[in-house]
Amino acid sequence: MRVRKAVALGAALTLTALVSACSSNSSSSSGSSTLNWWTWDDKQAAAYKVCATDFEKANPGVTVKISQYGVTDYFTKLTAGFVAGKAPDAFQNSVQFFPQYADQHQLLSLDDYIKKDKFDLSRFSVGVDSWKYTDGHQYGLPLDWAATGLYYNTDMLTKAGYTTKDVQNLNWNPDNGGTIGKMIAHLTVDTKGRRGDQPGFDKANIKTYGFGQLAAKDFLGQTTWSSFVSTTGWRLGNKANWPTQLNYDDPRLVKTMDWIRTLVAKGYAPKIGTFTNTVSDVDLLSSGKVAMETGGSWTASTFAKIPDIKVGIAPTVLGPDNKTRAVLSNSNGNTIWAGTKNPDLAWKWVSYMGSEACQTKASATGTFFPSIPASMDASAKALKAQGVDLSVFTDLLKNKELYPSPDFRNGAALQDAIEPLIEGYFGGQKSDSVFADMQAKTKTILTQK
Repeated sequence: MRVRKAVALGAALTLTALVSACSSNSSSSSGSSTLNWWTWDDKQAAAYKVCATDFEKANPGVTVKISQYGVTDYFTKLTAGFVAGKAPDAFQNSVQFFPQYADQHQLLSLDDYIKKDKFDLSRFSVGVDSWKYTDGHQYGLPLDWAATGLYYNTDMLTKAGYTTKDVQNLNWNPDNGGTIGKMIAHLTVDTKGRRGDQPGFDKANIKTYGFGQLAAKDFLGQTTWSSFVSTTGWRLGNKANWPTQLNYDDPRLVKTMDWIRTLVAKGYAPKIGTFTNTVSDVDLLSSGKVAMETGGSWTASTFAKIPDIKVGIAPTVLGPDNKTRAVLSNSNGNTIWAGTKNPDLAWKWVSYMGSEACQTKASATGTFFPSIPASMDASAKALKAQGVDLSVFTDLLKNKELYPSPDFRNGAALQDAIEPLIEGYFGGQKSDSVFADMQAKTKTILTQK
């Protein structure tokens, strides 16, 4: 996918004109008004404050209150807000919960606003269709996008006899692991300094795992197993969007999961539960507990700023054909609560957040990837000047190696049903037969209304 250079609203517009370009019929035109916007992402909460400041200057009397809550509490608080009639005017939303909120009529359709303001949805590189519901209405604007990369400790790589070039085009297959399988074995070191492919290696006493937490209960596998199995042509749903079942019983996924279990059995990757949920990908790599791992694009700048450790970024693996790279990408969205008392003002704010001016300023931190290509280019350029190279991720976009996560119903119920089964599989309590059980459960859950 070529990164489009078109300016979203025209370079000649002043900041005030840009922010005020949307509907002016909100209550703020005749008095003061507070606009509440929620997010679960502390980094985006901080980043978008610069946009809030500009928005307030361009709209005298308006205050934008940005609130951030931890992801574990965020959606519970939203639901409580819906019930109590005290939800935020607008909020960051996840495709996992989008269908549920749309079914409950908690989201404001944006179609009339988009049409009235001639808001050009083609300005966004990814994610527009993720926020269009089965009723044909558009309920959200893309706020960001994300992908997966391969992060590695460059010193450990060098000591193991590899170069950065070696890690740029690693391949994989579920039979012998391919070139990355060999690298993982060699990067693994036991407490006596023996590598995983050397005589006497002690898999029971590991100092550094060659790879990070692939055996995880993540039911989408976004930053764990998905980038491996996707290279075989496997996709999560039986349809690109609104699937009626998830393809857990596909032999390609089963073989991939079996391969991950062999990594664990050989001591090359940690068992599920080895590290607590509070230990992050950054913690594992910075502490030397793992030499390499897959991780989200949103952690790139954090990895780059780890003291005394140089972290390299490489693309995810090529597939068994040594040509195909495929990475699941998701796009969070910006939605408006149907119960807001200030729908026009909420749209003005949400549409401004979806402008090049706002996204370019907010994304200068490098803590998230903006959904507008020109803003992404500006962000990548700013981060490169700070020593953070995002070309691995922008190349995925340009090379059409990203594919979108599907929208599906009942995401929370699906997660609750599937994650314990995956955990049981990687914990050794479940056999390969669990994947047929998982797929059967998805057929029931996804079709429930």
